[in-house]
Amino acid sequence: AVGSQQWRTHRRVRCLLCVGSLLRPNSPTRASVYRQNSMATKRACDSSAIVAVAGEEKRPRAAESLALVAGGSGASGAVVATGPARTSDLLAPIMLLTGHSGAVLSSKFSPDGRHVLTGSQDRLLLLWDVYGECANTMNYKGHSNAVLEVHWSSDSEHVFSASADKTAALWDAQTGGRVRQFKGHTAVVNSFCPARDAMVCASGSDDKTVRVWDARVRTCQDVVSHPWPVTAVTVSHDGMTLFTGSLDGKVRSYDLRRPGKVELELTGHQDIVTGLRLSPDGNSLLSNAMDNFVRCWDVKPYASEDRCTKVFMGAQHNYEKGLIRCSWSRNGAQVAAGSADSFVYVWDASTKRIVYKLPGHAGSVNEVDFHPSQPIICSCGNDKQVFLGELRK
Repeated sequence: AVGSQQWRTHRRVRCLLCVGSLLRPNSPTRASVYRQNSMATKRACDSSAIVAVAGEEKRPRAAESLALVAGGSGASGAVVATGPARTSDLLAPIMLLTGHSGAVLSSKFSPDGRHVLTGSQDRLLLLWDVYGECANTMNYKGHSNAVLEVHWSSDSEHVFSASADKTAALWDAQTGGRVRQFKGHTAVVNSFCPARDAMVCASGSDDKTVRVWDARVRTCQDVVSHPWPVTAVTVSHDGMTLFTGSLDGKVRSYDLRRPGKVELELTGHQDIVTGLRLSPDGNSLLSNAMDNFVRCWDVKPYASEDRCTKVFMGAQHNYEKGLIRCSWSRNGAQVAAGSADSFVYVWDASTKRIVYKLPGHAGSVNEVDFHPSQPIICSCGNDKQVFLGELRK
């Protein structure tokens, strides 16, 4: 048990925010009313909460007014919430986003914190507002198979995707148009990652290669042969170093100025590596694997021989063999991962202690991401749902 830091189910909700359809008539989603006795929303307290839910829209509808049912209100008619003080600008402490028709496999906040991007087995990428009613503002269509991973450019102007259709793609975040399609892989592209401070991108595939791309051009810049199918890739912030995770449970690094040589081989995982993420300062690498361990590695150039500095336990994998990712908070103080037991796990990066174990999903949680500036996390899962949740500061 995680004590007061665990989200618990609320059967008595004194302040309920019931929202009518969103203001965008062409959006595939709307905010819908949840009955008090059917809510499955959870948060880190035992007292009342405000809850808002974005639900599926089957056809365009006109905008409807807000209906408020509250335990109390101020003189102006505004809802007066009870319980712990709010810590974010979310409309409610927990927002549930629905609209995908397949498992949601990846989700990422934009660097400016205004949007969240999701990729799904339904072949779509969906763009959502973080604040207000969490409107679905854009759909990105073009992949012919599942979208396995999504990323943002550092300026929030473009988004990237990896797909089981053997391609990766670059999209205009504002218009939804596909700017570039990266072709060349002969099997499923499991992972795609752009460098934070450079135009270098990398894609990892079941075809046992990593392809290196310049985001400004369509052609592949280099091909790195790999001994095993590649399940996860990430690139150093300066675009000079490539990290890969694969079926053999090893994490490897390559200097992209001479990519034919393995610079570093990190061993410790006993099963398939499913996710990689560099720390904000670029000195540590987080890896998740099907051996049910999340490991932290020191990837500084001249670190000691034993580079595994921490092991985080609790998150699970199962027979589904999903590519469950991992992430860092923007200040590097916390790490998170999804889990096949339907929980979101958040650890203290220094003590390795579980500080949040959050229920809510009805299936495997595939990815968890931290908001860049507020105590908000996003999670997505096989239940086709996306949660935005407010954490304590």
